[in-house]
Amino acid sequence: MDVAQVTDIFRDGVGVAIRLGAPILLMSMMVGVFTAILQAVTQIHEQTISFVFKLIVVVLFMMIGGSWMLTTLQDFFLELIELMRAL
Repeated sequence: MDVAQVTDIFRDGVGVAIRLGAPILLMSMMVGVFTAILQAVTQIHEQTISFVFKLIVVVLFMMIGGSWMLTTLQDFFLELIELMRAL
C-alpha cells in the first residue's frame, strides 16, 4: 500500500463524514436561525426553545434519512474490507 492509496482512503473517509454530517448540521443551523429570528421578534429569550426545535429536527431527520446514512456507511466499510482483502 503506497501513499496515494492511503490518501485516497482518507479523502473518501472525509467525504463520507461530510455527506453524513452535513445535512443534519445544515438543517439544525437553519432551525436555529429561524428560532433566533422568531425569538427576537417576540422578545422571548428562552434558550431551551431553540434546543428543543433542533432536537426534534435531528430526530426526524434520523428517522427519515437514517437508512440512507447506514447504507452509505456500510458501503464505505465494505470498500475498506475489500481493500484490506486485496493486500
